[in-house]
Amino acid sequence: MSDIPHATTLDDSLALLREGYTYIARRCDRLGADLFATRLMLKPVICMRGAEAARIFYDGDRFTRQGAMPQTTLWLLQDAGSVQQLDGAAHRQRKQMFMGMMTPEALAAMEALLARRWREAVARWEAREEVVLLEASAEVLTRAACDWCGVPLPEDEAPELARELAAMVENAGGVGPGVLLALGLRQRTEARLRRLVERVRAGEAQAPAGSPLAVIVAHREPDGSLLDSTVAAVELINLLRPLLAVNRYITFAALALHEHPDWRDRFAAGDEADLEPFVQELRRFYPFFPLIGGRARENFEWSGHAFAEGDWVLLDLYGTNHDARLWPEPEQFRPERFRNWAGDPHTLIPQGAGDFLGGHRCPGEWITIAILKQAVRLLCREMRFEVPPQDLSVSLARMPAAPASGFVMSRVRGKAARAAA
Repeated sequence: MSDIPHATTLDDSLALLREGYTYIARRCDRLGADLFATRLMLKPVICMRGAEAARIFYDGDRFTRQGAMPQTTLWLLQDAGSVQQLDGAAHRQRKQMFMGMMTPEALAAMEALLARRWREAVARWEAREEVVLLEASAEVLTRAACDWCGVPLPEDEAPELARELAAMVENAGGVGPGVLLALGLRQRTEARLRRLVERVRAGEAQAPAGSPLAVIVAHREPDGSLLDSTVAAVELINLLRPLLAVNRYITFAALALHEHPDWRDRFAAGDEADLEPFVQELRRFYPFFPLIGGRARENFEWSGHAFAEGDWVLLDLYGTNHDARLWPEPEQFRPERFRNWAGDPHTLIPQGAGDFLGGHRCPGEWITIAILKQAVRLLCREMRFEVPPQDLSVSLARMPAAPASGFVMSRVRGKAARAAA
């Protein structure tokens, strides 16, 4: 059996930091293969991209997430005991808990909560000279996420919690002092939610019936035991943090509407025929998660390579979403490509690939789509604003990526203010 190409450098850690989202795809193109071997942090790793690579990575329990991320990234994004760190039956049982939260009624409730919190925020934004959407939408989402999860959040604590959750996302792919600060902020968030879990179980606080808080507090492990209070807090963070992280997509939505005003005019007029295709193209086109790591759980062969148990593998999410074999003219923003999309779970993979219930595909994908559809409605119909001169470039070397300026809005006016004027 033929071997796969190898990168020519001794270690590619600096190249990954320098190139970011494009690192794997560039080397696949250069080497003429969909997988190659290299070293990162002096450790051997196999990098791969494409729909077939996504199928191999996500289907069949071939890979575990344990030991597949740098420790700081793990602590910021998942932490020990979380659903993503489980495998097999234990993972499926915990995953079912999350999937049970994503009912159509729950998604509609989140849309309504986001609209209410957004309108409240617009009333505050009207008094400000400028608003940075990346930061402002993070606070809106934090308030709506806590409402939806059933987590009590005093009005004056919302900005602080938003900063804590945002720091986890912002520093997940970084190095240096910012990571240490983010870890400290995460510990504070975790302690806050652990106390909440313990108070609910002691009857000192109430969890709204059917809320994610109530579900997590009462969830039983396969052996019949309740989740440890720390693990329960971790899983609450694993709802709140990803919901806040949609602020990047909302910011990219504003950028797309600004750069493609014909779509903005269409949605402002109430035409929603292409709203979901627009949102799906946002998720395909703009950078979100760059890649995902796994460790092989068994020996197997694929594409001319013999994978051995324990091998470290990285799947290129961004590169697969920009693979010209899957997406003609991938660097063009074209929502119409999703009008008749068949829904292949291994081609559009901004939040992972494969099956929701049986695999590791993100259970929050449906609620992300619901939030983005509502956010586009709100940006187009509930407010008016100007976009002053600013740096709207998106560096693919920055992980996670965002417009350099955070998308600054000025002269924000909501429906009520416009009607009064």
